[in-house]
Amino acid sequence: METVTQALEELLVAAQRQDCLTVGVYESAKLMNVDPDSVVLCLLATDEEDEDDIALQIHFTLLQAFCGDNDINILRVSGTRRLAQLLGDDTGDSNGNEPRDLHCILVTNPPVQPLQCQALQDVSSFCEEIRCRNQWVPCLNLQDR
Repeated sequence: METVTQALEELLVAAQRQDCLTVGVYESAKLMNVDPDSVVLCLLATDEEDEDDIALQIHFTLLQAFCGDNDINILRVSGTRRLAQLLGDDTGDSNGNEPRDLHCILVTNPPVQPLQCQALQDVSSFCEEIRCRNQWVPCLNLQDR
């Protein structure tokens, strides 16, 4: 699990550098509606305090169904603070705006040159292996550092 967690962290950092991340539930839903073929991974992130958010859980259910219908790898993670650290979203911006909604993150392939990194292959293999064990959505726990 630890190597998959490291691979996921590497993938997120690399994808952000290449401008291949879509962050936010609504932004992700819009992109998947327009161009689902570009999405290689859907990450759904929650923490304990989010478990009672019915609206968020409904969004997650719909996103999971869409990903299943479109053969998009999906991964649930806990540890939104670690995601914020990885993506440089620890606080709001200098204008006093809130931090981005990290509950849903899509990793996409750029139209010109697809993402090709070992981390993506490792995470994709993990998702496939979990599905073969009849667990539809694999889960990982990201630890603060």
